[in-house]
Amino acid sequence: QVQLVESGGGLVQPGGSLRLSCSASGGTLDYYAIGWFRQAPGKTREGVSCLSTTDDITYYADAVKGRFTISVDSAYNTMYLQMNSLRPEDTGVYYCVTDVDLYSDSGEPHCILTRYNNWGQGTQVTVSS
Repeated sequence: QVQLVESGGGLVQPGGSLRLSCSASGGTLDYYAIGWFRQAPGKTREGVSCLSTTDDITYYADAVKGRFTISVDSAYNTMYLQMNSLRPEDTGVYYCVTDVDLYSDSGEPHCILTRYNNWGQGTQVTVSS
């Protein structure tokens, strides 16, 4: 089973940027549909962004479209989430996840969790002035 370790979280002012990293060991990310989920205090967990390393599908939640970018560096077996123009509502614990169900329905991408998901420990992102 692949082990995932997130890093890059922290405290940033509104409008600032952060880049989260998810380093994988014990397996390759190349054969997974992978993504980032987040959970804010008192709120349910939500998908932020997902991608497939084998299919041309990328998902972004409406709340982050145009501000966040997901990517994978296969050489380093690491996934990234570049977050720009951060807002207070982006605050939460961000988790990287493998084995998400990523599919396209009438051209609209969807990313949902499955019972096979593998999770990192999470990294805290706080957007506050």
